[in-house]
Amino acid sequence: MKNIEYKKGDATNPSTTGNKIIVHICNDIGGWGKGFVLAISKKWKAPKSEYRAWYQSKNNFNLGEVQFVQVEEDLWIANLIGQHKINKDENGNSPIRYDAVNEALKKVADFAIDINASIHMPRIGCGLAGGKWEIIEPLIIETILNKDINTTVYDF
Repeated sequence: MKNIEYKKGDATNPSTTGNKIIVHICNDIGGWGKGFVLAISKKWKAPKSEYRAWYQSKNNFNLGEVQFVQVEEDLWIANLIGQHKINKDENGNSPIRYDAVNEALKKVADFAIDINASIHMPRIGCGLAGGKWEIIEPLIIETILNKDINTTVYDF
């Protein structure tokens, strides 16, 4: 089984050859404007517009779903819906939904296998979504690394 490669750098600029998927967490209310999405939007317009169109359509726009947006010949952005709303709830729970992240990562792994791609991401779910890396990392290992997919996590 492969290990996660940890790297200092920009997750929007993976330095490997071949097909690549950049994974990030989105919310389930159509909001796009803070966190890692700003770095994505600086480089490509399509992930935001496709996400917003998906939200407007209400077509399978649910926790645990993923939208793959091709932004370059060999590069896709995975808009992964793994966050419920954008703020802590009345009980102080963070917006991250680990079960949804787990479901969506399985879909990312299947797509990566289909297109023979490596996977790249920041520490997903650990910023605005309020998740804990010690919970997310095992999900990545279980869903992606167990399928022998090269995976790089970037710390900016």
